[in-house]
Amino acid sequence: MAEAADFQGMRTSPARRWLRRTVPLALGLPLIAGLLGVPAAQPASAAEEATGTRTVDVSLDTVAPAAPGAKDTLTVSGTVTNRGKQTITDAQVDLRIGQKFANRTSMDQVPDRTGFDPAVDGRAVDDEYAVDVPRLASGISRDFTISVPVGELDLGEDGAIYQLGVTLTGQTPNGSFDQVLGIQRTFLPWQPEALKKKTSLTYLWPLVSSTHLTAETGSDPEQTPVFEDESLAGELAPGGRLERLVALGSRLPVTWVVDPDLLASVDAMAESYAVKQGDTIVPGKNQAVAKRWLSSLGAAVQNSKVVALPFGDPDLASLAHRGTSVSGSLSHLQPATDVASTTVETVLHVKPSVEFAWPVEGAIDSSIVDVATSAGADNVIVRSDSLRDDLTYTPTAARPIGGGTTAVVSDARLSTAFEGDMSRSGASTLAVQEFLAQSLAITLQVPGKQRSIVVAPQRMPTAAQAQSMAEAMEGLSGKRWTQPLDLVDAATTKPDADANTAVPRGSRYPDRLRKQELQVGAFEEIRSTQQSLDMFEGILTQADRVNTPFGRAVDRELSTSWRGNPTGAEQYRDGVRAYLKDLTGEVQLIQKSDVTLSGRSAMIPVTVQNQLVQDVDDLVLRLRSHSPTRLGLEDKAMAEQAVRVGGGHSQTVQFPAAANANGQVQMTAQLFTKDGKPYGKAMDFTVKVSEITPQVMLVIAGGVLLLVLAGIRMYTQRKRAAAEATVSTAPAADGEGTDAPGAGDPGEHDKAADDAGHREHGHPGDPAPDTRPESGDPSGAGEKVDR
Repeated sequence: MAEAADFQGMRTSPARRWLRRTVPLALGLPLIAGLLGVPAAQPASAAEEATGTRTVDVSLDTVAPAAPGAKDTLTVSGTVTNRGKQTITDAQVDLRIGQKFANRTSMDQVPDRTGFDPAVDGRAVDDEYAVDVPRLASGISRDFTISVPVGELDLGEDGAIYQLGVTLTGQTPNGSFDQVLGIQRTFLPWQPEALKKKTSLTYLWPLVSSTHLTAETGSDPEQTPVFEDESLAGELAPGGRLERLVALGSRLPVTWVVDPDLLASVDAMAESYAVKQGDTIVPGKNQAVAKRWLSSLGAAVQNSKVVALPFGDPDLASLAHRGTSVSGSLSHLQPATDVASTTVETVLHVKPSVEFAWPVEGAIDSSIVDVATSAGADNVIVRSDSLRDDLTYTPTAARPIGGGTTAVVSDARLSTAFEGDMSRSGASTLAVQEFLAQSLAITLQVPGKQRSIVVAPQRMPTAAQAQSMAEAMEGLSGKRWTQPLDLVDAATTKPDADANTAVPRGSRYPDRLRKQELQVGAFEEIRSTQQSLDMFEGILTQADRVNTPFGRAVDRELSTSWRGNPTGAEQYRDGVRAYLKDLTGEVQLIQKSDVTLSGRSAMIPVTVQNQLVQDVDDLVLRLRSHSPTRLGLEDKAMAEQAVRVGGGHSQTVQFPAAANANGQVQMTAQLFTKDGKPYGKAMDFTVKVSEITPQVMLVIAGGVLLLVLAGIRMYTQRKRAAAEATVSTAPAADGEGTDAPGAGDPGEHDKAADDAGHREHGHPGDPAPDTRPESGDPSGAGEKVDR
């Protein structure tokens, strides 16, 4: 408590403060020692720990305003922490205006500088504004706030970028003289008046997330979507990453760059949805969060430009470098682009631009450009460290690169300004100051040459990064050296004739990024899934119930968000493929047991089962005998039959077969699509043709005997009829008054004829042959046998 009181109220002597302000340590240490009557500094090796500028950690929490005007008061606050092992006494925190930067390259060196150089780090601001720290023990931190009217900084009348430093100067037991024990440097952009020709600045505000929706849906008519987990709800909730992006972006002049997959996922969450929980699926509970976020986003984008990426944000570099070796990979881009526009219009009620492609980190080569523009994109968002210039200034972003394609080149320094950990206020403050200083430096490079610059930050900024980005944009709100421009207009600005337009070769693509790409095996798996999906859709009467969830799931398998997460990408692909396999397996042949045929012909039944909720059609069932000479299909046209099965039903198809020999015969049944592709697994079963039994032989022999007897009977009847006709035509005189054959009693004649027949063809006492009319079907006897 005593230390705190001393810190707040005590100050060093005026003479000591004057020396600290006017005599830099590195140049005036002997003079300081002489004036104060203290021994000279010890060798660096003996006092390195005590005298190093890293002894005290100086953190800047705020610099306000970030880009002060002439009438403002600059306020800098932060914390000093003693990292050394010794107590620091008689210390003071000063604000310093250091060097004026001549160009952007010289600014790049500031974060890496160590030590204290009075020629570069500059003089301390008037001692009146310093803060005294009488005692700072090891490991102890103290807050400070310094406020200085901008007029006291002597910044000059013209715009410039200055180094702004905060130092702690004090003493340690190892050296009883003033030393700079800690320093933190940042930038102070100074533009007292608004410029006539401002730089047009385009800031992309990305709304992109990782994959959350699965390919699974409920079997209900609404097809309830199933999410992997509830992590998306956390991003949408107050304080979440996506909630912060919308809340902050709604008040900024930005171009929204949206992955339609995110909109579709949130829109699905806003209604009834389910979530995987281990091996079960439970109802989702964050509909209100999703609805609130969609409502906020819808309001935010109404007066802004919206750019829609292809659905799922496909990894263009992976497609260009690996996917082109697998047929069909590029075919996903056009449908993903088409559905992107529809999704954005449906969810946000605004018409987006779909003319922009955004490769990972804006890195390109000729193959990436070819792939990026294959689905109709006319503009490719590139980063300046990929399409480098040898100019002394930053050229306008838009530039033609051939084939009617425009490269919209984002500035690498500005685009990567907030990629670090922005959760610490000190890091965020430094990033904001550097961003503002770099943007002013671009304008001051060629004050009379108005240019357009683009900022394309990381795809998925954290909430803290988004906050820092917003603070930087708000620092430009005074419009003293920049003015906002949306991405569509930036792409149509007049290009700089001196800018580089040569697309780099593939060998220049960063190895770091190439190692993160999807492998060829991944594209082969995606192709296999797509082929299975196409075949499945071909038999469905309501194919859209499958096309939408699975088609979009395949798009997600190509997502840029899988970079750095190959395991997650593989698991997602496996999940989609497994679920599709389960669905296609709902239409199948029911396995038959062995079949026994006891005759020469029979019907072989094969059953098709459909456990889907919708009908299936355009299927063909084929039955094949492995030994057609033993057992074949009677009608070859019937060996292939069309199949249509209602949802939740089965259908049995009959195949007529004919046996030519006894024994076992292997049969194979297989479903095919209408274009001849096998569907599902083939079903094998055995048909056993039994022997022709003695009983069957007796029946056949009896039938033959009956045929023979009937033939004899017919012959005798015809012979007798011919004889009777001869007698009836003889002269009446010859037979008058006599008992000639045929002239007597008819009954007697018949009896005599019958007796004669028996004597010729049979035996006495045998039953008379059957004289009934014969059947009109000559195969009647055989039909009783061959069932």
